[in-house]
Amino acid sequence: MSMSRRDLFAGVLVTVLWGCNFSVIELGLKTLDPYLLTLLRFTFCAVPLVFFIKRPVGVSLVVLAGYGAMFGAGLWWTVNFAMYNGLSPGMSSVFLQFSAFFTIGCSALFLGERINVVHLGGMVFAVAGLLLMLLGSEPSTSYGILLVLLAALAWSLCNLLVKVKRPAQMMAFIIWSSLFSVPVILLLTLVTQGVAPFASLGRGLAWEALFSIAFQSYVTTLLGYLVWNNLMKKYPATHVAPLSLLVPVSGLLASYLLHEEVLSVAQCVAIGLVLVGIAIFLNATVLSTIVASRRISSTGASQGH
Repeated sequence: MSMSRRDLFAGVLVTVLWGCNFSVIELGLKTLDPYLLTLLRFTFCAVPLVFFIKRPVGVSLVVLAGYGAMFGAGLWWTVNFAMYNGLSPGMSSVFLQFSAFFTIGCSALFLGERINVVHLGGMVFAVAGLLLMLLGSEPSTSYGILLVLLAALAWSLCNLLVKVKRPAQMMAFIIWSSLFSVPVILLLTLVTQGVAPFASLGRGLAWEALFSIAFQSYVTTLLGYLVWNNLMKKYPATHVAPLSLLVPVSGLLASYLLHEEVLSVAQCVAIGLVLVGIAIFLNATVLSTIVASRRISSTGASQGH
């Protein structure tokens, strides 16, 4: 089952927006605590929309709470905690994309989705590109990397939950699950940071913070994951998950355009490797057919001799 051009365009557009999101997060962090930024992001994903959109039909509160906790706290709060402990935004975006491989592995293990030799070849190129991005960027702490890898695993579990439960009303699913993200993020923030992050609220919010919150709530989360989760529900993980590897690519390019960050030769080569890996994934059906036909031809030729 090949991805339609319309769905492919939507998937690529979302990952480009997600890459730009790291620059938007950086804009918000100029005046706002990272934990409070995450809390406000999911608060405005849920409120006031939750009062106007009914709870998704056929999805239990347990599923909504589980997805909300993994997505809001397990994924995004953990990423912010890693950045608080010294991991750069660029490296966060790189290591978070290992969720693509976790998602493909989980889908193969629990849902029986097939991984063929072409997919493995695409993984080799993509992993090489991610590792080259790491080598071509500033040093990071191992603790922060471990946290982001845990966040990547949480994202893959979110993807798996969507594939299993297949919620019909995806926008309602995102809004209501965000409502369950809020208390978990609030509790984790209070336990690790106390009430200090909330002190800035008394002074009001700067326009940078307001723009960052609005972009993350409505563009990155509601729009982005509406498209992404629908694609996850519709296609095998091997078709969708590799698109997330475009996030660090678009993130680096956004930093170059918005913040005049200079790309090194290693980073340019890394971007090329990731794009090759994604191209292999997206054309896996055609490439698999070519490989299979060549095997048949070579077998027939050897038997003829």
